[in-house]
Amino acid sequence: MKKLVILFVLLGLVLACIYFLNQKIVKRQLALDEKKPLVIGFSMGTTREERWFVDRDLFVEKAQALGATVIVSLSDYDVEKQISQIENLISQGAGVIVIIPSDSEKLASVIEKAKQAGVKIIAYDRLIKNSDINLYISFNNVKVGELQAESVLAVVNKGNFAYIGGSPTDNNSSLLKEGTMNVIDQSIKNGDINLVVDAFTEDWRPEVAYKTINDYLDSGGKLDAVIAANDGTASGVIQALKERGLAGRIPVSGQDAELSAMKRINDGTQTSTIYKPIIVLAYRAASLAVAMALGQELVAPDSIDNGKIQVPAYFLEPIAVDKTNMVTTVIKDGFHSYEDIYGSVKK
Repeated sequence: MKKLVILFVLLGLVLACIYFLNQKIVKRQLALDEKKPLVIGFSMGTTREERWFVDRDLFVEKAQALGATVIVSLSDYDVEKQISQIENLISQGAGVIVIIPSDSEKLASVIEKAKQAGVKIIAYDRLIKNSDINLYISFNNVKVGELQAESVLAVVNKGNFAYIGGSPTDNNSSLLKEGTMNVIDQSIKNGDINLVVDAFTEDWRPEVAYKTINDYLDSGGKLDAVIAANDGTASGVIQALKERGLAGRIPVSGQDAELSAMKRINDGTQTSTIYKPIIVLAYRAASLAVAMALGQELVAPDSIDNGKIQVPAYFLEPIAVDKTNMVTTVIKDGFHSYEDIYGSVKK
């Protein structure tokens, strides 16, 4: 009888242990079930320049490595489409949405919807104006404009200059022009530089840049130098010059270090480009987005006025590239291969 009692006691203890262990497993599973998935939206307002696909792929790669799921949307300068896509990202549970705006001014209403839903917003490489965004990350675009002007002045520092800016709806275009004017304004004032063309370029379209220069040259205008805001606009400018036998005789700047631009620099029709190490930008943005989604407190080193608030900001440094340093910049970093630029394997 005594042995039977002991056996029942031991059996009771075993059952109790099993019960409490099972409860612990259930609670842990419930905690896991209640934990929200780490979802980050990546809303791309433009994909016309080849670099943006590199940004996308690197951002997704880094964010996924940090445990996030990334939902990418593309709108290609269609503002209404981008607004709808951002609304969809909110409904899909994105805790942070990283936005390359199709228009710097027209996203305020959807940004407000995101804020009301508790979604944080990062403006990626293009500032979103007049909105309560959480963070802006980009390269120092005023510095980019300064480097563009300096690269052209190193070849020609007097005469008839054309400024071919970016899209008027992109805040970067204003910053680039500000940088350029920092460099050439005094030369304009003292008469060394005559700014004969000063135009923005709708949606950064090469064909618009082509028409701007083509129309000026058709009117009998003379050119000594062109400061073009990116490699796309530079390609349009160079096409217009090429049709008149002027390509390679007139310095032309650019930006983005596109492969086509590197080839033009190699053959002498484009003077320079501005290399912005995209891997640094994309990886940093992804790391910040994940940290923000996890609720971590971020302290940005800089800020910028977007017309509504002082936006916390991270600014990265651009690099001017010409024939002399392609190997030690874009090729060394693996942004382009030696073979892709020069057409042969380096011996």
